[in-house]
Amino acid sequence: MRIGIPRALYYYRYGALWKTFFSSLGCEVVVSPRTDRAILNQGTHYAIDESCLSAKIYLGHVAWLLDKCDFVFVPRMADMGRDKEFCLKFRALPDVVYNTFRSEGVRLVTCDIAVRRGDSEMEAFAKLGKKLGFKKQQTFNAYLLAKQAEQQAAAENARKLDAALARPELKVLVCGHAYNIYDRYIGRPVVDAIEANHAIAIPADWVDRDAAWQAGCELTDTMPWMVNRELAGAAVQLHDKVDGIVLLSSFSCGPDSMTDEILTRRLKNIPILSMTLDGQDATAGMETRIESFIDILHLRKDGTVCL
Repeated sequence: MRIGIPRALYYYRYGALWKTFFSSLGCEVVVSPRTDRAILNQGTHYAIDESCLSAKIYLGHVAWLLDKCDFVFVPRMADMGRDKEFCLKFRALPDVVYNTFRSEGVRLVTCDIAVRRGDSEMEAFAKLGKKLGFKKQQTFNAYLLAKQAEQQAAAENARKLDAALARPELKVLVCGHAYNIYDRYIGRPVVDAIEANHAIAIPADWVDRDAAWQAGCELTDTMPWMVNRELAGAAVQLHDKVDGIVLLSSFSCGPDSMTDEILTRRLKNIPILSMTLDGQDATAGMETRIESFIDILHLRKDGTVCL
C-alpha cells in the first residue's frame, strides 16, 4: 500500500510522526518533492484566490501525488484541547482536497483530531489503522514508534537551539510557521539571506512547544490558535537571547497578521522585521531588506546606534 504525504503545511510539524506511523505498518510512504515554481503554479491553478499562499502550495503537492500512490493522507485537525485550536483551514482540508480533485479520482485517507470533542490524537490514529485494515495492536505499536520519532525530532531541535544560542555571532529568531520557514522555495531563501550576512537564523519551532505555548498564553489570552500562541511564546522566551526577530508570514494569512501585530506592539527593545512571502521569484528586494536589517543589528550590538 502506497501512502502519499504532501510536503507542505503540517508535514513540517508532524512529518516524523506520520512517516513513522505508516512505515511501521508496512506501508510505502511517498512524500512529494520540495516545492518549486511548477508545484506552486499547479496549486494556484486549483485554489481559490482567497487561499493563503501556504494552502495553494499544499494543493500543488496533492496534485503531484495523485497518480503516484494508492491514498493521499490528509488529516482533519480541529484542536488539541482547550485554547489549542488549529487554523480553520486544517479542519476543512480533507473536504477542500476531495472537492478540488474528485473529478480526477483522488483517494483520500484521513483521521479526525478534535480533543475537545473526545477524539484524541491516539484515538484518531487507532481509527486510521482500522480503516486501512490493520489490527488494533499493530496500529498501537506503530503509533508508539511514531511518537518516539516525534520526540527524537523535538530533542534534536532543542539541541540545535542550545548550540545556536551558545555561539558568539548575531542571532536572529525567524518567527513563522515551520511550513513557511522550511519550504525551500518560499521560506528557505530568507534563512539563507540571514546566514549569508553572517548571522545565525533560529527557527521558532526549535523552542519547546509546551513552554512556548505557555509563554504565549501569558502574552495574550485572546489568541485561539495553538501554533500561533507557540510562535508568540517563542518570541517572548528568546527576545532577550537574540539580537533581532524576523516575523515571517505567508500572503493573506489571517492568524499570522494578528500574531505579528501583537508581537510588534508588545515586544520592546528589540528590532523586528516583518516579511510577507508572496511566492514571487525575484529575491533582490528581500535580500536588500535583510541585509539592511542585519547591518542595523551589527551597529546596535557595537553600540553605534541605539534603538
